[in-house]
Amino acid sequence: MGINIPNFINSKSKNHKMIDFQDLDHLDGLSISTVSANLYKTKRDDLVMFYFREGANFASVYTKSKILSENIKWNLNQKTKKVFSLIVNTRNANSFTGNHGYQSMQNIAEAASLALSNKQKEDEDEPKIIKTKNILFGCTGTIGEVFPTEKIISKIPELVNKIKYTQNKLIWMKAALGIMTTDTQPKMAMEECHIGNNLVKIYGIAKGSGMIHPKMATTLGYIFTDADLSNDILKKLLQKNIETTFNAISCDGDTSTNDMVSIFSTGRAKHLKINSFLDKKLKNFDQSLNKTLLNLAKRLVADGEGASKFITIIINDAKTEADAKEIAFSIANSPLVKTAITGEDPNWGRIIMAIGKTEASININKLAIKFGKINVVHDGKLHSSYTEEEAAEYMKNTNIEISVKIGTGNKNFTAYSMDLTKKYIDINADYRS
Repeated sequence: MGINIPNFINSKSKNHKMIDFQDLDHLDGLSISTVSANLYKTKRDDLVMFYFREGANFASVYTKSKILSENIKWNLNQKTKKVFSLIVNTRNANSFTGNHGYQSMQNIAEAASLALSNKQKEDEDEPKIIKTKNILFGCTGTIGEVFPTEKIISKIPELVNKIKYTQNKLIWMKAALGIMTTDTQPKMAMEECHIGNNLVKIYGIAKGSGMIHPKMATTLGYIFTDADLSNDILKKLLQKNIETTFNAISCDGDTSTNDMVSIFSTGRAKHLKINSFLDKKLKNFDQSLNKTLLNLAKRLVADGEGASKFITIIINDAKTEADAKEIAFSIANSPLVKTAITGEDPNWGRIIMAIGKTEASININKLAIKFGKINVVHDGKLHSSYTEEEAAEYMKNTNIEISVKIGTGNKNFTAYSMDLTKKYIDINADYRS
């Protein structure tokens, strides 16, 4: 099972700046398979199945868009304590597809539940009957196109036949490649931690490059752990950690109809029982989950459509966290700020503009701005040591840090974004071609 090279070379963006990928390996209780359902003009893996042979506890956060894709509606309607499979397709968002789109989820779930129930009979001593409600879906791609139901159903037998009960780095790579759209790189992350004295794994993959802005999820992200945690605990952990990770990034200020981040717990790690979200034994897991989510979120921004710069925006000393977040995203989403950074122009006046246009409380006399370690504004006026030449040199870096002190309180927020280049226009002008 090799890497799907066409997923790289057929990308609309040619920015193939490689990054290190962690060595995700086997996670007990999870199986993965990928196939091509011929959803694209060029052949590539575009359909991925995650299979939990003993079922998995789970929790999800979804888009806050008022227009939901049909797969999100399906997921919300399935009232079950355990799931046995997550099926993810690319190329088609199954959004604004109406009854046909929703019925497609039903039809595919019926095919998958039957095939997986037969797989249970073949492989398990005590086979389980998998029902349609035990199947969840992730869809990503173009909005409003007829969903390719028959193409996907025809590939369910192959997906099930290709299930591997032991994973390795290449299988995880294929899964991450298989859910990409305009991404130029797969996104994978992992952490290992302890609950009590027992080792626990947290693995994750994600996709997203454009149409990214925080509204509860922001793209597709899937986290898998062998910890034994209830749905309620998973939900509270995910909701807590999503705010400073996937909800702290923005590429272009747009929120998809399909956004979802889910966590699945196979329960195969042997550790002391956790009865409460507040259990102190969860501290290490909680921190490791945040690291995994933040790692994935940063990879999404770094691979933003046409991005040449990774931007970290740190807001300190705001009156409320809401104020800090509003200012951070006002800077992150400003086309004027983004294009200045693309042009490596230290036009700090655009930062002032982005701060000033918000409804947040600001103390101008205490306002401070830095580019990296360079003092730009201090106590509401240009810093005496500031030079345009030093700032322009800093702007040549790939990673740009903008830090702002508001001077109205002690609340903070950090956001992550990208610059706006001509490539972004090219990619999105040519998206459906």
